[in-house]
Parts: sequence; C-alpha cells; structure tokens
Amino acid sequence: MVAGYIGLKQTEQKTHNKMSDDEISADVKDLMRRLYTECDDTHRTSHINDKENQLYCPHRFDGYVCWPRTIAGTTVYQQCPNFVTGFNDRLLAYKECHQNGTWYTHPKTGAEWSNYTTCVDLGDLEFRQFVNEFYVIGYALSLVTLVVSLIVFLSFRSLKCTRIRIHIQLFTSLALSCIAWLLWYKVVIESPIIVQQNSNWCILLHLVIHYLMLANYFWMFCEGLHLHLVLVVVFVKDSVAMKWFIFIGWFAPIIVVAIYAFAREYYSSLTTHCWMDEGSFMWILKVPVLISLLASIVFLVNVVRVLCNKLHPGTAQLAPMALQKALRATLILVPLFGLHYILLPFRPEAGSSLDKIYQITSAALISLQGVCVSCLFCFVNHDVMYEIRNCCVRLFPRLLKPIHVTKHDAPPGSQTRDIIV
Repeated sequence: MVAGYIGLKQTEQKTHNKMSDDEISADVKDLMRRLYTECDDTHRTSHINDKENQLYCPHRFDGYVCWPRTIAGTTVYQQCPNFVTGFNDRLLAYKECHQNGTWYTHPKTGAEWSNYTTCVDLGDLEFRQFVNEFYVIGYALSLVTLVVSLIVFLSFRSLKCTRIRIHIQLFTSLALSCIAWLLWYKVVIESPIIVQQNSNWCILLHLVIHYLMLANYFWMFCEGLHLHLVLVVVFVKDSVAMKWFIFIGWFAPIIVVAIYAFAREYYSSLTTHCWMDEGSFMWILKVPVLISLLASIVFLVNVVRVLCNKLHPGTAQLAPMALQKALRATLILVPLFGLHYILLPFRPEAGSSLDKIYQITSAALISLQGVCVSCLFCFVNHDVMYEIRNCCVRLFPRLLKPIHVTKHDAPPGSQTRDIIV
C-alpha cells in the first residue's frame, strides 16, 4: 500500500556496514548464512595456486556478496544481490583492493566497504521519485479541495441533513488521510535515517494511515448504505441510522487496525523500516476493504435499478432519458464508493512496459480521490450551488439578479436526483 522508495542515500548508508539483524527477515537470514558458508568453503583453499611474492586481498563475505581473493591494486566486480529492495541484479557492484593487499575502507566509518551504489537503477529511482512527488501533489490538491468543501458544508444551515452529514464525515476522513500521507512521504520516505531507526512514532503513523484508509472505505460504504435505505427501505430514522454510520465509519476501523497491529507485532518478522514492507498480515486490512467494495457494488446496482423504476415508472422498457439519468447516477456513485480500487490489484509485472503506466494511473486515482469527491458532491451539488448563489445575491445585490424560487429551482432535498448528487 506504500509507494515509497528509500533511494540512493539509504543504499550508500547501508553498505557502510553489514545489515543488522533487526533489518533482515528470517528468509534472508537463512540465505545469508548459506551464502557465508558457501563463500568460506569455496575460497578457503583458493590461495594454493597463487603466484609467489604476489599480494592478495583475502576473500570476504560482507553481508551481501562473497568477494574472492583479489590481486592487490585491482578492482573486482560482482553481480548485485537480488534480495535487497531497490537493487537491480542486472547491475554490478565493485570492491577495491589496495596495493598493500587490504580492502578499501570507507573514510567515515573506517570499515571495509563495498560499493553497492551502482546497484541502484538511477532511471528507475528517478521515476519512483517522480511518482512519489505525484502522490504529494495529488494529496495536497485533494486536501485543499476537501477543506474548501467542508467549509461550504458547515457554513450553510440549510445543508444540515443526514446526506450532507455523511458527506462531511467522508470528507473529514479523506482530509485526515491526505495529511497523514503527506507526513509519510515528506517526513518518513525522504529520511532514510528515520526508516532505519524504525521509531515507534513512524510505526504509529503507519497504523494511523491504514486506519484512515479503512475509514475512507467504510464511509464510502455508509454513503451507499444511506442511498439504499432512502430509496429502498425508506422507513428508517435518520438519528438511528447516523449512530450506526458513526460506529461503522470511525470505530469499526479501530478494531480492524488493532488486530492487524497485534498480529504483525507478535507474529511477523516484518517489523522494521516503519513497517513499510507489506507482509502476509495485510489481508487483515484488505478483506474488510474488499467486503465494503462488494457491498457497495450491490448497493450501486440496486440503487440504479430503483432509480430506473422511479424515473420512468409504468414502462417495461427504459426510455432513453431514464437510461441517461441512470447512467449519470452510476458514474457519480462509482468514484464515491471507490469501486475503481478493484482494478488496482491487477498490477502488471514489475519492470514491464505497462508497469510505469499502472503506477502513474494508480497515483492519480488514489491521491486525487479527494478532488474527485469534492467536485462531484460539493462543487456541482445542486443544493450547494443554490445556497452559494443566494449568498452572492445578498452580498452583491447590484451585480446579480435575485433568484425567483420555483418548485424546480428550490433545493428539493427529498427528490430522487438530489439524493444522488
């Protein structure tokens, strides 16, 4: 779920020394023990055929690669390891052997150092940094539009109805999610030291991000459930429904995230790097999201079915106008319910020609969701436009003509089309 990339700076810091035990998963530890044993066995007797009076640097396993005995004054190249995040195993790392038969030492640490900075694909790094910046810009734009929308919703008393209250809760969860993601990208992702330290606060930020992500989906679910109740069930008290919506939207995600945090902390080895590496316990978060999306699909289909009957009753076949309105309602509901996320798991193979297109598309769909929802449910909302125009008429009576309220123009909160928009 995190599109972060630690980058070249962290790669250079890691290669000053061997990887620490708390940075390595159990599988990688087993691999490194095997590589160390193979390295020692292979090169233990490699000096038998060495030339006399020739200096050599001894063989060395540095935690990544086994370096063979190397003639003094030369440089040896090895294929980059494929188990390190961000490394391209098609590139080469190198290690320098001094004239006196000792390996090159890093000037800052004084320890033997192998140069793995060449293992980072700079083109790929630049693209990933571009994607990260795309996320930052998208979340910033979403945050601005969401805040403006919340100000509009809270400024007009006539907009205080259950439908708008649900919008406010959804917009609030989306705005908080944007703030959390901006902190993650600007404070955590861009600071390799913080990622390595794996502080409690960055783990807490990881949990907050996923809590707000669940809250977004659950409030989308509440939007669909409310439409379903209004159009199908009808006889439900708004006060009772709103209490259930509050529980589903804000408290249910706490339960899910608490289970995820407990499971990952005590039963997973992926507890390093601020938990940015997805583990097997991510299904605890993904299953509720999938359930909410499937339920939203059911609500969407049923709402469209009811709308078609209401818009053109008494006819077996849909008239073109009714079909257009049903299609319009569908197109508006899809981004609200977050159904576009269903397409995101179908990711092309990493490194393929379609992967970059997929990543940019994902960044646009995810980070600009707040902009989309704000436009659809605030800036082009019939009730909102009506109230804003009334306000402008009061402030600038000479520039704008007064609104002549008619049955069609007045904000018909109970009409079917305004239940949708």
